[in-house]
Amino acid sequence: MTDTEKGSFRAVPLRDSVTVTISALCPPVSISEVEAVREGHQSEILQSIADQFPADRCFTLVFRGRRGNLDLVAESGREARHWVRGLRKLIEADRNMDQREMLDHWISDWFQKADKDKDGRMNFKEVRELLKMMNVDMNEDHSLRLFKMADKSQSSTLEGEEFVLFYKALTKRDDVQELFTQLSADGETLTLEEFAGFLQSEQGEPREEAETNAKDLITRYEPSETARRLYALTLDGFLMYLCSPEGSIFELRHGPVYQDMSQPLCHYFISSSHNTYLLEDQLRGHSSVEGYIRALKKGCRCVEVDTWDGPHQEPVVYHGHTLTSKILFKDVIAAVNTYAFMVGPTHPPPLPRDRARERGGDMGERREEGNTLPSPQDLRRKVLVKGKRIGWLEGSGQALDEGSEEEEEVGETEEENGRNGTRRRGKIHSSKQQLSRELSDCVVYCKTVPFHSFKHSRAHYKFYEISSFTESKARKLVREYGGEFVQHNAWQLSRIYPSGLRTDSSNYHPQDMWNSGCQIVALNFQSAGEEMDLNDGRFSPNGHCGYLLKPVFMRSPSGTFHPDHPQQTSAAYRPLNLTIQVISGQQLPKVTNSKPGWIVDPLVRVEIHGVAMDNAKMETKYIDNNGTTRPPVWRETLRFMVHVPDLALGRFLVEDYDLASKNDFVGQFTLPLTSITPGYRHVPLLSQDGTPLTPASLFVHVTMLPPQTRSVEGEAGR
Repeated sequence: MTDTEKGSFRAVPLRDSVTVTISALCPPVSISEVEAVREGHQSEILQSIADQFPADRCFTLVFRGRRGNLDLVAESGREARHWVRGLRKLIEADRNMDQREMLDHWISDWFQKADKDKDGRMNFKEVRELLKMMNVDMNEDHSLRLFKMADKSQSSTLEGEEFVLFYKALTKRDDVQELFTQLSADGETLTLEEFAGFLQSEQGEPREEAETNAKDLITRYEPSETARRLYALTLDGFLMYLCSPEGSIFELRHGPVYQDMSQPLCHYFISSSHNTYLLEDQLRGHSSVEGYIRALKKGCRCVEVDTWDGPHQEPVVYHGHTLTSKILFKDVIAAVNTYAFMVGPTHPPPLPRDRARERGGDMGERREEGNTLPSPQDLRRKVLVKGKRIGWLEGSGQALDEGSEEEEEVGETEEENGRNGTRRRGKIHSSKQQLSRELSDCVVYCKTVPFHSFKHSRAHYKFYEISSFTESKARKLVREYGGEFVQHNAWQLSRIYPSGLRTDSSNYHPQDMWNSGCQIVALNFQSAGEEMDLNDGRFSPNGHCGYLLKPVFMRSPSGTFHPDHPQQTSAAYRPLNLTIQVISGQQLPKVTNSKPGWIVDPLVRVEIHGVAMDNAKMETKYIDNNGTTRPPVWRETLRFMVHVPDLALGRFLVEDYDLASKNDFVGQFTLPLTSITPGYRHVPLLSQDGTPLTPASLFVHVTMLPPQTRSVEGEAGR
């Protein structure tokens, strides 16, 4: 955008007749931190002042992670359009950068942060300070030699491109250089034959596809035109390939929707949230429509709407009988209407209200035709309502109580808390609640029923009914009736939700519930931590659509799989030796809120989360001060035996070692074992709230072999 396009600019008033310029409102922000720009009154703040500022002047910057959004008002609609158009172009350009451009952009961002006087130059002292900010502790003599080498202008300062050259020399990848030298006969380039052999022997490419793939990768990642013409790969091209999506540990073919989406709904794990409206704790936290938007955009397919009678017959959503704030039910529904179908293989438009009613009627008629739930494919562009369904006495207009999920939940909560009258939602009502017939009729495939036993469910319940369980009740069922729970979940949906004692909105461990086939394992999406890392990792494949097909051994009501005895089911018991050599780390970030000058002492922990016999963790040694002359290099091999890989998740965790206290979090990445690609791979790191820490990564070598197959010692990193 040109200066004339920017014009004057101001933020939404924070107090009466007070405005704040954007530069005063927040520190400089990288465009990579902005996820989206929303036009108009698409936030609660802007909606609350809609009578003061027209929609064409308003827009909202949505930041990645759990950072609060920024609501802004321009002086005119024309100015707002200039800002929105310009910002969206920058966001698109940022997302389309290749690996080299991303690294250059990251380095330049740091240069701009450290260039306090904005003269575009940095002397050696300033560079040393910047290196500490970037989490690099470098021997002074060595860094001075590199500084002089990069100072092409011999001005005793580094300008933009000179600093990029300096940093690349500083962080030279000796680990990749060593591997490249081993693969290359002349040490200068990889021939087509050499690169194809590497793809086949190390990266798991089929023999018949290796040469074709090698040509394609050289064409896309080799920067030298001469090398490209010869179908050869230089060291720079080889590094570009290793840092590309094709070199990632995440299986590239699992990125889009690739699974069969025509199975019954109960055959899928479904990404699900609890108390979706909350952004903080469950006692005094802030309720916001933003909670629904964030969850839906992350691929969440099941959201919770706690609805209460509000003033002037206007329903409100909040955590009942607490000090949490309230939001309007109509605003929640509007957000769902806008964002529910934005994630997945297609982006269909939201349904108009009259068509939604019509589709609901169609679904009700179709339900009676079969004896199993429809598939995600059948239900595309539709919304299912889970709740109590009321029966009616002929001609009386009186409701019959068909059983309430809430009554079951009340009993569980009272048992947990030991206090009479305590309810999960705090709803102090009689069991015969007066619900409208119209609302009741919206419940088609998810009619809630209380759970008594698996035998009772088989004898009395229908496939379209659903029971909910507190985490404690579910754990008890998993522990005592694990095999029956799996069978139950092969024909009926189950929802698990956090205990009412989790007033801080913390989460339970979801893996045990997935091990038993539970589909709707609801977590507090607003709470970062290991549990949400596992949930994000679980649903990272299949286009982030929020539906993941359960393993075949969990889909039959007569199946024999038991999570504690998987060896009894041959389809489930497919043991393999998983070997991970942790080679090195790149551009590891500083710990949040660390002291000035503090340098990370990194270690890597690899965790396996699966059935009980597969749960394990191993870690490398820590490296003092992030390495003294190069990025941290571990070259440590971690070995695991995984018995049920179809259910297992792998979590890579980087921590800052601390002798006196708990290690600090640096970054992590979690994915299903079935989506791990063997070979030399980079592991991208995510922050605590799940946003990318580009370009931070780990470099590893992975092998996955049946137990009788022995891998050659030292095959990784030789």
